[in-house]
Amino acid sequence: MIRVVVSGAAGRMGETVCEAVEQAGDLELAGRADPALQTPLADLLQEADVVVDFTTPEAATANVRECLAADVHAVVGTTGFEFDSMHAEAEAAARDGKRARVFVAPNFAHHEGKLDAPSGTAKRTAELIRDAGGNVHDPIHSVRLPGLVAHQQVIFGSEGQTLSIRHDSTDRRSFMPGVLLAVRRVADLPDRLTVGLERLL
Repeated sequence: MIRVVVSGAAGRMGETVCEAVEQAGDLELAGRADPALQTPLADLLQEADVVVDFTTPEAATANVRECLAADVHAVVGTTGFEFDSMHAEAEAAARDGKRARVFVAPNFAHHEGKLDAPSGTAKRTAELIRDAGGNVHDPIHSVRLPGLVAHQQVIFGSEGQTLSIRHDSTDRRSFMPGVLLAVRRVADLPDRLTVGLERLL
């Protein structure tokens, strides 16, 4: 049984992660950390094998330090299979189009409560495309509107043609297979901190 502590447990994603962990037969929800619950992460680390962090970028940095100091595996801002598959496809397309002077425009839309713009996923996608030799168009476009959950699109443009890779998530539960995969497999990685799922797919 893997004991999981969820940091940011009172947030939209945190609540969804807690439900997914509770429904998994091989996982145990060992604690919910969140300022709104008046439960600091530090108070729960001794109960954790793995911490899943869905907090703000500022809070996540401090939380990671606490996890590493306590020798606990941490999965930060894990996205779903679909996003990481999109990352891989975008990276491959950028590599293939490097000689064709392809320009790439990442486009990311989220619900109105999403605090960071561009999101960490957007920044990571742009970074992977740049590393693969793609010409990323700045700025990364970020939309925040009621009625949205998470919508990601990368548009590749070259003379006379475009290629779009798009993923639409209409329910936060779509991210849970990726979160649970990370929880189950992060201990097999050489590092105690994992950002994203690229190394697990």
